[in-house]
Amino acid sequence: MSWLLMVMVGTIVAFTLFSQNIEETKPQESLGADFLPQTLLDPSDRKVSSSILKDKYVGLYFSASWCGPCRSFTPELIKFRNQHQENFEVVLIGGDGSPKAQSKYMKKYEMPWLAMENQSDAAKTASEKLKVQYIPYLVILDPEGNVVSKDGVSEIRAKGNDALKSWIQ
Repeated sequence: MSWLLMVMVGTIVAFTLFSQNIEETKPQESLGADFLPQTLLDPSDRKVSSSILKDKYVGLYFSASWCGPCRSFTPELIKFRNQHQENFEVVLIGGDGSPKAQSKYMKKYEMPWLAMENQSDAAKTASEKLKVQYIPYLVILDPEGNVVSKDGVSEIRAKGNDALKSWIQ
């Protein structure tokens, strides 16, 4: 009987330790300053400090010039961003094959926002951390860098201007 009791106690202790370990290693949904590089590119390909995003909701926009659905959504996102630019900004994380192609895409659509350097380590890390499997994909970060939505494209299309309100709540 004592052997069975020891096995049960051992199992409970092991489960408790395992559960605590799982809780401690849960991936955090906070990407913040560790995630965004210190410099981003403006629409003219000039380097700009990412600190200008401070206190704003940020949409990480995974997109590419060769993607038809991206080309369709980009004008909607530009309109949304322009209407909410005091509280919301976009950072393009392009899927084009070269910096030149990304720059051309930004200029053609007159994207008013910043971008990560094309094919940079930061851009690849963002895609991996957020498990991006398709484009267009829009991840919304709150001002502290926490992920508040991974469905920004659908939310902007369905809620229009109210999408920002839903992210703030």
